[in-house]
This record gives sequence, structure tokens and C-alpha cells, in this order.
Amino acid sequence: MSNVPVFPTYKGRILGIVVLTVAQFLIGSIHVFFGVWLLSATSDISAQSPLIYSIYTLVFGLLALICAYGIWRGKSWGWHGTVAVSLFVIAADALTLLNLPSIPGIPRLAAAAEIAYSLAVLLYLSQKHVRAKYKAYA
Repeated sequence: MSNVPVFPTYKGRILGIVVLTVAQFLIGSIHVFFGVWLLSATSDISAQSPLIYSIYTLVFGLLALICAYGIWRGKSWGWHGTVAVSLFVIAADALTLLNLPSIPGIPRLAAAAEIAYSLAVLLYLSQKHVRAKYKAYA
């Protein structure tokens, strides 16, 4: 009998990858929407949210969408990109929570939630069977 664990799959993909991809697409879409909205908003709203935060939100959303596509297609660049974006989000949001210089405008409550989510993503992507699928330090 084999000791190789069998993971649930959907269309040939590990169920965890499906969940991660859907979550990343949702998060990326929401950030792209709000990034564009903040960039095009009236001066009243943009006074409350610095331009750099609007750009950061838009770029983060686009990167999340691109990397989610890479993860879905089984590309190693999707794995590496998702890890890099998650590490950057953790660093920027941790600086915000510690009241140190970071991206101006990051909401503190959102920062805490983004750190928790990014840590969960990193923990999942660092599992041996997931790394092996993406040939990422397997």
C-alpha cells in the first residue's frame, strides 16, 4: 500500500489550488475596482486617500489577478509571484500596524486582515505537495 496522500481534485487541480485561485481572483478584482475608482474619484474622496494608495491598490489587484492566472495554469511564475506579492503585503501592512513609514492610506483594519490572509496563502503554498506541483523548491 502506498503512503502517498490523495488530495481532492477538481478538473485535475488540487482543491486547495481551486480555492486559492478563486480567492485571489476575487481579491484582485476588488482591488482593481477600488484602485480605478479611487484614481477616478472626486477630489473629496481623493483627499482622504493619497494617490500612492490608489496606485498601490490598483497594482496589487492586477498582480493578484495575473498571479492567480499563473497558479491556475500550473506555472511556476504564478507560484513565485503569489509568494512575492504576499510577502510584500505582509511587510507593508506590518509597517502600517506598527506606525512605521509605509504606503500612506493603508487602513489599519484591512492591514490586519491582509496579513492573516497572506500568511495563510504562504503556509499553503509552502506545503511540499504544492511546491512540487510548481517545481518551486520541491
